[in-house]
Amino acid sequence: MLASAGDSVNRIEPIAGLRLTDEQRLDWLRLIRSDNVGPRTFRTLLNHCGGARGALDALLDLARRGGASRPARICTRDDAEREMQAAHAIGARFIALGEVEYPARLQSIDDAPPLLAVRGNIDVLASPMVAVVGARNASAVGAKFAERLARDLGEAGFVIASGLARGIDVAAHRASLATGTVAVLAGGQDKIYPPEHAGLLESILSEGAAISEMPLGWEPRARDFPRRNRLISGLALGVVIVEAAKRSGSLITARMALEQGREVFAVPGSPLDPRSEGTNSLLKQGATLVTEATDILPVLRPILGDPAKLLLKEPEFSPADGAASAAEDERSRIASLLGPTPVAIDDLIRLSGCSPTVVRIVLLELELAGRIERHGAAMVSLL
Repeated sequence: MLASAGDSVNRIEPIAGLRLTDEQRLDWLRLIRSDNVGPRTFRTLLNHCGGARGALDALLDLARRGGASRPARICTRDDAEREMQAAHAIGARFIALGEVEYPARLQSIDDAPPLLAVRGNIDVLASPMVAVVGARNASAVGAKFAERLARDLGEAGFVIASGLARGIDVAAHRASLATGTVAVLAGGQDKIYPPEHAGLLESILSEGAAISEMPLGWEPRARDFPRRNRLISGLALGVVIVEAAKRSGSLITARMALEQGREVFAVPGSPLDPRSEGTNSLLKQGATLVTEATDILPVLRPILGDPAKLLLKEPEFSPADGAASAAEDERSRIASLLGPTPVAIDDLIRLSGCSPTVVRIVLLELELAGRIERHGAAMVSLL
């Protein structure tokens, strides 16, 4: 059994900063729900336009300059108000990146959601978290170990984050109901997947919470689960993989954890069980081996006091480069350097001979036109 919470874990102190007005929150929701605006683009737009209202006013012109074949859809005020009202009706609220209630670790990743829809005990988001994930078709032994691990970590003061999936995820959630667990949803707050876990989610909400970046009414699709996985790892100090096949979503979570600077732990399994092939491979690559919860504490304890950094703040005035624009020859030069293979933005700046501000503006225009895709590590490619 692990040490008590007072001996081992300190709460992450909230970071003072942003507090949106009701109007700003509505503008933020409109902006993130508009076409071709993802978390990274959202941040760039706020910095470039001086705030969400200015960004909404500039969207059509920016997309046109990027070569959009048709006008981009901008979320209307009525649509945003309807989503706000629907969220309120089910007990959900929208927390903005930088607000005191926003999970401190999550806000430090480069594609943190500008707005999170949250239900349940919001205070649990201030506690240090460990993610426990694994195979949907978990073995009985794997599920039992996930339960024991989650229970022990909960008693040590950690909140357990997972994805509400069948198998390992649900075992970890159930074992940590009393101490706090966070379910990260791939769909909207009103579209629980799998549907049979709706009752479990209601049990989670008394001491824990459910979070989602997706619109209400959004039915999760296959491509939404990797997007959800980055939030699972982003919430946590570390990620424990209990069982995972050679190609599985849990290994995607482990990769994202590494990209985010999180610790990765893996539970060894039989080399004859395909469900352990992925975890055994992680161990060969240097993941920390876990056979009990006490294997995790010495790794996480030194980083508990390292606060996350605030990444985004709604500015009162436009930044100095807000009025800057790109000349047509600069736009063509930068676009000609792009292809289907991701390239670093720093390389685009160097090879184009353009200023960083101009390159950022051109990439923003191209993204709003639906012509490029952003990747991790400041990489972009043509769609």
